[in-house]
Amino acid sequence: MDLNRLYFDHQMSLMRATRSATCDDRRHHASRASRIAGRIGIAQRALGASAATGWEFQARPLPSAADCGREAGLASAS
Repeated sequence: MDLNRLYFDHQMSLMRATRSATCDDRRHHASRASRIAGRIGIAQRALGASAATGWEFQARPLPSAADCGREAGLASAS
């Protein structure tokens, strides 16, 4: 497993999530970033890296329900 590739893919997914126009797209990219973060944590733990727990902690979706609710409210107001 190439950790550098996982780091790159994780960062790209986070950037795509941040730039997504819809909540569904944001969830998709954030979910992908979360899965990648989990894989990074597993790989680091296997290598004995103390940073593994930090990556495992990041293995969570980014957008909250409140964010999606605000987006839906803004869409209905226009």
